[in-house]
Amino acid sequence: MANNPRLRGWLVVLALVIGAACAGYLSTRHVWTADWSATRSASLSSATRMVLGKLKGPVQITSYARPDGPLRGEIAGFVERYQRVKPDLTLSFVDPERDPNATRTAGITVNGELIVRYRGHTRYLKRLSESSLTNALESLARGGERIVAFVTGNGERSPVGAQPADMGAFVTQLSRRGVRVVPLNFTHVPAVPEGTNLVVLASPLAQLPGGAVKALTNYVADGGNLLWLAEPDTHDLGLAPLAAELGIQKLPGVLVDGQGNALGLHDPRLIAVGQYPPQAITRGFAQTTLFARVAGLARASLGAWQVTPFLRSSVQSWNQIAPIDEAHPSTIRFDAASGETRGPLDFGLALTRLSPSPSHQQQRVVVIGDGDFLSNAWSSMAGNQALGNRVFNWLLGDDALIGVPPRVVRIAPLALTQTGLNVFAGVFLILLPLLLVVIGLALAWRRRHR
Repeated sequence: MANNPRLRGWLVVLALVIGAACAGYLSTRHVWTADWSATRSASLSSATRMVLGKLKGPVQITSYARPDGPLRGEIAGFVERYQRVKPDLTLSFVDPERDPNATRTAGITVNGELIVRYRGHTRYLKRLSESSLTNALESLARGGERIVAFVTGNGERSPVGAQPADMGAFVTQLSRRGVRVVPLNFTHVPAVPEGTNLVVLASPLAQLPGGAVKALTNYVADGGNLLWLAEPDTHDLGLAPLAAELGIQKLPGVLVDGQGNALGLHDPRLIAVGQYPPQAITRGFAQTTLFARVAGLARASLGAWQVTPFLRSSVQSWNQIAPIDEAHPSTIRFDAASGETRGPLDFGLALTRLSPSPSHQQQRVVVIGDGDFLSNAWSSMAGNQALGNRVFNWLLGDDALIGVPPRVVRIAPLALTQTGLNVFAGVFLILLPLLLVVIGLALAWRRRHR
């Protein structure tokens, strides 16, 4: 039997068949994948994995895609990445042509459109991408839409504007994550509308009317959540009653930091923060954030509020009260006689108390002495956008989403010199084909000379 070459050949074939069958069986029971790309573009981001970890319970995805063509396979392959992380995420397909009534009832207008359902809430997706699906899942994790009202009419930063000082870019990505942004102009309404989850007062430039200040103060006194982005070198703009309600004050002048030169920052008014006081907003946050013009903040009076700083300047900082020479900003000097105070100085405060509203939930307010860090010109720098998302998630009570970073897609182009291109072409167009020819000739010679 051992000397029978024909039998040995059949045994080899049988072994190969058995091995292939075993490999196929094991592949249905155990899945192993690896992403060797430099940007991890074939894997789910850490942000997506964190969102999936916050979803407690099954998620159902229904795709209305026709069975002809490759679309169903592409959708199934894409969703399978999510299923590897969250096994109770299911995907089903509906043929829109075989069930047109159900398609119309569901409001489907695009072939392949997805409906994502979680705990009674629904989101529709017309575009298949990780950012769109993850944003939909994060929106569902909130348990419902959050309404954020931006005060307008007094020179505030626009939540939809495209100017460098506006906040359109930041608010756009915020809107994709289950937050609905609406304008709030107190010349049109006498008070903050019911159902508003958060009011944002973003760097007003003009004096606020007495009615607007009273409406904001009453809103906070009644238990409303507030984000107040203040600016240095501005008067109180009529907001003294609001500051008194919160028990805080803005320090005079603008913060300057003497450690900026060591960090390569030539304007001392540019504050870079890499370490943060412990607070829920900054817990586990290790990114550097940049602030262009900052006002220091301090507690003015004791009250029911629990005040916790989460943004603080370095020990080499102070609040510069004297005018700064714009041509030579680095020539500033600390002057205690003028009332300047040495750092570290707080410029981001988180305030909490038991809400006086009937719900008796925790009321939350954040005051930051700079609004530039979320502007179109600055929000994409360093960790500014990530910090902004943390602030909004905390203020909206979405504590489980605070640590979820925004999805950042980095493109790493392959840049080759002419020499590199020549080597690349020589290996794959000349050497590799020659190697295959040599191997083929060697096998043929060996068989002929047995």
